[in-house]
Amino acid sequence: MTLFSADDSESAGTPQWQPSARPRMRRSVIVGWVLLAVAIVAVLLLSVSPAPYVIEQPGPVFNTLGYDQQVWPSEPASTDKKLLITIPDTKTYPTAGSLDLLTVGVQGNPNQLPNWLDVVEAWFQPSMAVIPVAVAFPPSVSVNEQNQQNEQLMVDSQQDAIAAALNQLGYTFPQAIAVKQIISGTPAAASLKAGDEIHTVNGTAVPGVQSLRDALTKNGAGKPATLGITRGGTAQTVTVSPEESGGAVILGIGAGMDYTFPINVKIQLNNVGGPSAGQMFALGIIDKLTPGELNNGQRVAGTGTIDNEGNVGAIGGIRQKMFGARAAGAQWFLAPASNCDEVTGHIPSGIRVFAVKTLKDSLTVLKTISEKGDLAALPTCPTS
Repeated sequence: MTLFSADDSESAGTPQWQPSARPRMRRSVIVGWVLLAVAIVAVLLLSVSPAPYVIEQPGPVFNTLGYDQQVWPSEPASTDKKLLITIPDTKTYPTAGSLDLLTVGVQGNPNQLPNWLDVVEAWFQPSMAVIPVAVAFPPSVSVNEQNQQNEQLMVDSQQDAIAAALNQLGYTFPQAIAVKQIISGTPAAASLKAGDEIHTVNGTAVPGVQSLRDALTKNGAGKPATLGITRGGTAQTVTVSPEESGGAVILGIGAGMDYTFPINVKIQLNNVGGPSAGQMFALGIIDKLTPGELNNGQRVAGTGTIDNEGNVGAIGGIRQKMFGARAAGAQWFLAPASNCDEVTGHIPSGIRVFAVKTLKDSLTVLKTISEKGDLAALPTCPTS
């Protein structure tokens, strides 16, 4: 018998048995696990790291013909609910359907910012908008001060809405442009005083702030304008040369309206600020004071500021408001024509938007809807 050494046996092709080794993990698998771990850590960091943004989203919807309870999202009705608009001691008429005002909710504030994960998710939601926190909450104004300003804007918008509605219905009552503030170093500082009421410009009546702006624009900057005013109960005239600022012709005053209403209109809506509900307040008042139903019993939503002359102005967050209207079940939407640049290309499916410039425009839309008229003839925002 021939004996082979280890070397001899190997060279002779005799198989050698060795202990089995663990298979090496493929490099791609290792890389995959590392990437997964990094992704998990990144998600965790994003979920706790505050972002310098806030998120605008659809807020509660309120029916101006109903109670001070939100229409959407639905919540149990409060036992102390109140009619949003009441007109005591004046004949009113039954209403149906709704004339919804819309709000925008803001997720986050300078003291409690949303996290990056929420912000990224909001980017991909058409009903939401991500804006820098410094834009939503200017550093020069505290959150408390901003809330107070918005509350005052809501109060003013309610007064303007009452005036617009009563003017549209033919009521006669005292209303005048009041000088609320004089800005130092401006043309008004030498001729006007806080508390003055402005009635005419160059002999032409100016029943509202927009009329005053239009009259000053027509007069032109640097040219003397004669203002008919009331000061301390005495009528007089003063001469002021308005100046140009930011492309507008101005006097340098903070102006508002003073009203003495012939009937008592009460609007009850808490925890909502800003002036954007003005148009819908005015329509709700008109519907209650006139026979029949402006909306033919349907659900109509809308937004827009309003002044006593019935001019409908632009508002913020209209995209979120359109989505809020749709979620509340509205089929029709009244949008300020000056917001069309934000409306175009962003209209949710299932809702039809009409562009309005005045309260009369909105009443025309409602009449056309009620009478099943030619909706295609009404102004709308461009589709693209």
